[in-house]
Amino acid sequence: MASTSSSIPTTRYDVFLSFRGEDTRHTFTDHLYQALIEAGLSTFRDNDEIDRGEELKPEIETAITRSRASIVVLSKNYANSRWCLDELCLILDHKECNHFVLPIFYQVDPSNVRNQRGSYAIKRSLRAALTKGSIFTGFSNFLGTEAKEWSKCTKVNVRRWKEALTKVGNLSGMELSGWVSVDGDGRFKAMVLSIQTEKGFQDVS
Repeated sequence: MASTSSSIPTTRYDVFLSFRGEDTRHTFTDHLYQALIEAGLSTFRDNDEIDRGEELKPEIETAITRSRASIVVLSKNYANSRWCLDELCLILDHKECNHFVLPIFYQVDPSNVRNQRGSYAIKRSLRAALTKGSIFTGFSNFLGTEAKEWSKCTKVNVRRWKEALTKVGNLSGMELSGWVSVDGDGRFKAMVLSIQTEKGFQDVS
């Protein structure tokens, strides 16, 4: 095994999956995860909802930095989550270290992601998340939970999120506008092939 610098994290996973749980956890992302595993690709998928009011869990950060590639499932409510946006920033930062990033535009227009329009308009996303918290979880919970979720919505962070969305929206990826069937749908195979044929993945043992 080739030696590596102590400053470079060793690879633990082939693929890190970034997704909005409420949109695709039990549907598209679950099927994609199974396709990756069946293809022999070690894949990290967070199985738990991220605790509200907390930073990205350390294991999430570690999984990103120790993965060879990331698949970002950009669904309708992805930009409503500060954690998803923070994940995306970290993934794109790591892209500079030869980390392959494949965006999947799942029932969203890539131009809306690039230009922060519709559900990807950050101000609208913030308002939607806060309104949802106040209506569905009660005022006291809204103050203690949703307010914490967006407590870091400073101008600096909002700028970082917008830059990340513009960058990922400009990457070559796959646009899926309808239901994707696991059986007989070549798009799952295409996603797996995109990862397998990326530089260096042919040599994964």
